[in-house]
Amino acid sequence: MKTPKKAVILAAGFGSRLRPLTDLRPKPLVEVNGTPILHNALRNLEAVGVEEATIVIGYRKDAIQYACGSLFGGLKINYVESVVFDRTGSAYSLWLARDALLSGDCYLLEGDVFFEEDALRYLMMGDAANTAAVAPFDPSMEGSAAILSSDGFISEVRLKQTAASLGSGGPLFKMMNLIRFSGAELRTKIVPVLCDIIGSGATKVYTEELLGILIERNGLQLAAARCDDLRWYEIDSEEDLRVAERIFTVERSARCGSGHIAAAAGE
Repeated sequence: MKTPKKAVILAAGFGSRLRPLTDLRPKPLVEVNGTPILHNALRNLEAVGVEEATIVIGYRKDAIQYACGSLFGGLKINYVESVVFDRTGSAYSLWLARDALLSGDCYLLEGDVFFEEDALRYLMMGDAANTAAVAPFDPSMEGSAAILSSDGFISEVRLKQTAASLGSGGPLFKMMNLIRFSGAELRTKIVPVLCDIIGSGATKVYTEELLGILIERNGLQLAAARCDDLRWYEIDSEEDLRVAERIFTVERSARCGSGHIAAAAGE
């Protein structure tokens, strides 16, 4: 399967839980061991062959444009501005980037995830048209999680999960907010449903809610790329930042497992 040549990164939000670090800069420019979260994402995208990235900006938009420019390494950068970032959800930001989504196969990233390059490569394994990166839900985590079917596809997306959610209804897997979509599915299913949701006035919907609707009501087949052996972290708070810095301070001596597409392996 060919690597998408384009990517969309959602980077418009306040990052209020990271204050005071985000008082003067947007969350995607907060640094993990000296590297801005957004720069790490762009470098990884370029490394796997992406040629063009569209970044949805809002809060402190000028800082992101200055930090990334129109060309980051060999990666062309486009910007889409949300002027209502303070009162809309991430699905609205995604809707603003719909022209980029309609241009073909595409990676979708949230701008607050620090991750290894191989996470993007894992999204390319197997034959599934659409794939999302997941990892075992750790008791220290919170946020959106997935339930996997016996054949390795995401059967349900659950919002606002915590340690208390573990052991309820099967193993939980944290959504890493790194996804690969096929151009055909974006044109025929994903973007039309997104437009219907935003058109109905539901502008505060999160991207994870959109995925849940697509899976449960519209038959989207979204494979799970198991990234159990990779380093990554979603950074929403100062404690998250400290955890990410610890994770990425020490080089792994060996992989603790084998990342894979569960659907492709028929698990």
